[in-house]
Amino acid sequence: MRRLFDNDRSPVRQTINADLAHLENFVRTRYGVEAFIEPKTTVTETTVILIAHDGEWTRRRVSDPGAAWQFGKRLNIPVYDVKLTGYPQRMRDYNERRRGR
Repeated sequence: MRRLFDNDRSPVRQTINADLAHLENFVRTRYGVEAFIEPKTTVTETTVILIAHDGEWTRRRVSDPGAAWQFGKRLNIPVYDVKLTGYPQRMRDYNERRRGR
């Protein structure tokens, strides 16, 4: 991931490192994980959502779409643009199960 500031101890840099650590842990502790890049909006930054085989998911911000593609390549997981593919059905099914319906 590219550096945002020269100071590695800046609050922004620490947050990005924590987000990356969370994403990496998700990939390493689940199987069938795929990444979906969500575009920047007026309300949120660019994010990546990781979805496991059973639909469990997690979302974190990334610096830009290129960083998400690099992340997926480094961890050898498929990466998709959610604007082109949409969200997989297993994610919606997981959300329904969590709601207890």
